[in-house]
Amino acid sequence: MTDLSEKTDRASLLALFRSNATDVVEKDMSHVTEASVIGELGIDSLAVLEIIGSMERALRIRIPDEALTGVETVADLLAVAEVRLATRTTP
Repeated sequence: MTDLSEKTDRASLLALFRSNATDVVEKDMSHVTEASVIGELGIDSLAVLEIIGSMERALRIRIPDEALTGVETVADLLAVAEVRLATRTTP
């Protein structure tokens, strides 16, 4: 797992999602784009939570469950991560 807590541009977030999704579901997710609908990627809900957890650890953020309401695409998830990064307090 890579620590991206300081490097948080959109391309890095997408790369992090792809990498974590590939690790969790054990199949290549390099084709995933921001427009990809998470529910159509063949990733079950438990695996999605595992991917999000990995992203949280890499980015040193916490994404509350209520922030995930309405998240359908990878872009939606990346937007939530960006908001959490922007509001994160540094130690």
